[in-house]
Amino acid sequence: MDAAQRRTETSLRTDPGFFNLLSNSYSRLLGKPLVPEHVSIEDAPRWLYESAPFGLLAHNTMADPVFVYGNMTAQKLFEYDWDELTGLPSRLSAQAPDRDERRAFLEQVERDGFVCAYRGMRVTKSGKRFWIDNVVVWQLHDDAGVYCGQAALIPWTSGV
Repeated sequence: MDAAQRRTETSLRTDPGFFNLLSNSYSRLLGKPLVPEHVSIEDAPRWLYESAPFGLLAHNTMADPVFVYGNMTAQKLFEYDWDELTGLPSRLSAQAPDRDERRAFLEQVERDGFVCAYRGMRVTKSGKRFWIDNVVVWQLHDDAGVYCGQAALIPWTSGV
């Protein structure tokens, strides 16, 4: 069992180690912080989970990756609670006709390390289709360089 799989056995909602994986990978690749500087390092994991004005999802490295993290904004956007979302194959965030496009996009992220300004059609638990726009998707690598999955930052407004 790798480190990413062990992490799924405990709640990653506000886990400082998982937060560091998300934020350090983001900062290394994009050259800017994931969390605003006014948020203290002690409060950052909780802020990201409970208060971030964007959705944040992460999936693991399995052959059919599953979500291991989804902040509260992402849960609202996709209409899943934490227990439903974590463990859900991430491919199910898109309907079958949109999955080939999603897979090709994720291969681009794997090749380039990150992609900004992604736009794609997604589907909620209830089957409602919606667009995600200006999404940033990046590779998750721990401090030793071990690949741990991918994460997506989804800008969101309450009007979506």
